[in-house]
Amino acid sequence: MSDETSDRQVVADSLGVGIGVGLYGVSFGALATTSGLSVLQACALSLLAFTGASQFAFLGVVAAGGAPLTGALTAVLLGVRNTFYGITLAPILRVKGLRRLGTAHVVIDESTAMSVVRDDPRQARLGFYWTGLSIFAVWNLMTLVGAVAGERIGDPRAIGLDAAVAAAFLGLLWPRLDSTAARLLALLAATVALGLVPFTPPGAPIIIGGVVAVLVGLTFVPTTARGADD
Repeated sequence: MSDETSDRQVVADSLGVGIGVGLYGVSFGALATTSGLSVLQACALSLLAFTGASQFAFLGVVAAGGAPLTGALTAVLLGVRNTFYGITLAPILRVKGLRRLGTAHVVIDESTAMSVVRDDPRQARLGFYWTGLSIFAVWNLMTLVGAVAGERIGDPRAIGLDAAVAAAFLGLLWPRLDSTAARLLALLAATVALGLVPFTPPGAPIIIGGVVAVLVGLTFVPTTARGADD
């Protein structure tokens, strides 16, 4: 009975995280359409490129006038961390065949966190799937709601939404800066990116700043310091 109760608690906690995070998709949908994307494009991004930070990064580049390819490269750079999450989760989830494709799609920060904190492998899988799938469902629904609403807003500059993409991205990033190493790397990336703004096309400073931070982090930051960020 205690195991059953514990399982219910895992599911309840996962749904709480899933709904709370998924609701934030409304801001992505609204900002996407006010930045020039169509409702269909906004929804397609949430369905196919399901990771909040990468989606906002892509949107920030496009909204600033950058090429979609540049925005996509920026999004991919930020999404690389999910590959390392997958390596960590593989022995826990133990999925094979086509199930790997669906499972990989919901390997994000929150589903990983709700899995790796569990000592019981079965509950770790419960936490992963309930968190990942609930976020996916709610995020995509809220993206549609936000995109339809954003399409009716018109010019985002008229109501001060032109800076909202950067603010939303910062909101996603801030909780992850939980160590000195992470804060210093973020400061380095921001400094490099800002310094390149006058000399490079839109989107390029973000990519270059991110690459520099990754290279410095892998080269000079000890493994223990990086692990403290998780």
